[in-house]
Amino acid sequence: MRSKVIAGNWKMNKDADESVELINGLLTRGAEIPAAVTVVLCPPFTSLAIAHRLLDGSPFFLGAQNMHYEDEGAFTGEVSAAMLKSVGCSYVILGHSERRQLFGETNELVNRKLRKALASGLTPIVCVGETLEEREREVTEQVISVQLKGALKDVSEADVARTIIAYEPVWAIGTGRNATPDQAQDVHRFIRKLIGQMYSWTTAEKVVIQYGGSVKPDNAAGLLGKPDIDGALVGGACLKVESFFGIVKATSL
Repeated sequence: MRSKVIAGNWKMNKDADESVELINGLLTRGAEIPAAVTVVLCPPFTSLAIAHRLLDGSPFFLGAQNMHYEDEGAFTGEVSAAMLKSVGCSYVILGHSERRQLFGETNELVNRKLRKALASGLTPIVCVGETLEEREREVTEQVISVQLKGALKDVSEADVARTIIAYEPVWAIGTGRNATPDQAQDVHRFIRKLIGQMYSWTTAEKVVIQYGGSVKPDNAAGLLGKPDIDGALVGGACLKVESFFGIVKATSL
């Protein structure tokens, strides 16, 4: 039985003081996290050390929004896996559509980051998803196949089993639109079958596949109730305690 993983991607929101306020609010609700549900908070880099101190001993896990594939060096503005681990991160988001679209990240780059994250003991959350134009051309499966195969190139079966995949239809991110539960389930099932073809069905059944794309308390239960949707990568709704916990609690509905 796969556990549910709810990850909150704060994106470029919340300064240090605002992060403390949000985390303290979330901590008051920690006892409400359902059994077999993992909740990950991914604040901006500037709040990771503060978050680590506040979350110590709590049921929440800490994640980062990105990382570099090298251990150290002349990479101005970048952060390494070792740096993330030193401030308590155990998860890292890789290949988010905003990184791909706004900063030109390729499948090859995501693959290099993924392999470094796995080698460093971080749990990667690897994002895949199609644009509106690609969905309208009915090439969703082809796009995701290329992205997933590129991201998982030279990744072992054992490492794939501890990798989280996040399906995020680009057309549903921050737009207020979202895939229907059936649309999302269809793509999640395709991803699981593709992993089964690439590795084995035993491994495919172990992989956690999240949905990300305007997830809110009022649509979370319908999405999370589908058999191949194992959690959510939450954007805007994770920036307020009530809306984020509405999604967390929907895992048990």
